[in-house]
Amino acid sequence: MINSERLFDRLQALGEIGKTEQGGVTRFSFTTEDRDAKRLVSTFMKEAGLEIREDNAGNLIGKMEGEDSLAPAVIIGSHIDTVKQGGKYDGALGVLAGIEVAQTICEQAIKLTNTLEIIAFADEEGSRFNFGMIGSRAIAGVLDKNELSRQDVDGISIEQAMREVGLDPDKIDEVKRSPTSIKHYLELHIEQGKVLEHHDVPVGIVSGIAGPLWKSIRIIGESGHAGATPMNMRKDPVIAFAELASKIELEVSKYPDTVATIGKVIVEPGGVNVIPKEVEFTIDLRSIDENLRNKIEAAITTYTEEICEKHELEFYMSTLQRIEPVPCSKGIQQAIKESSQAIDLKTIPLLSGAGHDAMQFKKVCPIGMIFVRSRDGISHNPAEFSSAADCADGANLLYQTVLRSAQ
Repeated sequence: MINSERLFDRLQALGEIGKTEQGGVTRFSFTTEDRDAKRLVSTFMKEAGLEIREDNAGNLIGKMEGEDSLAPAVIIGSHIDTVKQGGKYDGALGVLAGIEVAQTICEQAIKLTNTLEIIAFADEEGSRFNFGMIGSRAIAGVLDKNELSRQDVDGISIEQAMREVGLDPDKIDEVKRSPTSIKHYLELHIEQGKVLEHHDVPVGIVSGIAGPLWKSIRIIGESGHAGATPMNMRKDPVIAFAELASKIELEVSKYPDTVATIGKVIVEPGGVNVIPKEVEFTIDLRSIDENLRNKIEAAITTYTEEICEKHELEFYMSTLQRIEPVPCSKGIQQAIKESSQAIDLKTIPLLSGAGHDAMQFKKVCPIGMIFVRSRDGISHNPAEFSSAADCADGANLLYQTVLRSAQ
């Protein structure tokens, strides 16, 4: 079994780096806080007996050589960057649990056939440049180098930020790993939701990661005086928006494990006594079933056309992002389940609605994920919390799964 006290102490220590007056953690990639965090995590990796290096994408990698140098590696990964005013556990738990697994293996003098690598990926959150998973994209070979020109609020590009911390983005293509070099990828993460808590289960086995589809819809009507324009003479886009929002909720509610969120609404001109001229809003639609997601997208388009025609309104629709859902390997899910039974740990299967670095490996190698219960489902928030016992349960399950797959 892993050392639960050591794991939790390291989580608290890492949580002090980037800690704000409000009690949250702000640790953006390629910053002073990021470098300090990597130095601390490197110390933990050294204590675990790992060989350490940082690649030119900014990924921090700890390596435990296996007995068969030709065998593909088992990778455990996650991230240590945060959103603004985030919590201590998102990402960090996965990295530190991986290190704890490696250290336990070393202390128990267990010999692994496959090399084990623990990776803290660069910039999973995308908080600084509005472009996430830079490190995992690079290793998976799906990073578009043109994206490195993206800038933060201070006008600093990703490429410039990399150079400022001693990385060479010109060599970022060399970071790519071949599929033959990786046996499979494992990631432990806090759930960031309430499913495990609802079922009173500490740990879950992830069956897949829902793919987000982001749409923007702009409905244009006619502005007018709020008091002088009769209701039957209006072309009010907000009325159409309200109808459409209701339709979207009803449509998505038909399908379990599918969600839709209208997260941003802009009404113009925005006066209390003015009939709006236009409303623009976003839809975040997520499902593990891409065909179902496409079906719902088509239904939303039809509803928009019908409602706007009824109210004599114009509309424009665009796609902001479309990411494929990613199923987890059935073989790895079974290995995790068998590992949980071996240590008498109750688990349930569940989907991930949030995106993770694991998504980037979908065409590289089989992937598996373990979720740890989040108190009240809170994440990306200073109140984010997972108990020491739950973190230990997750790490022990990860440990058993690695022994099952790498020996």
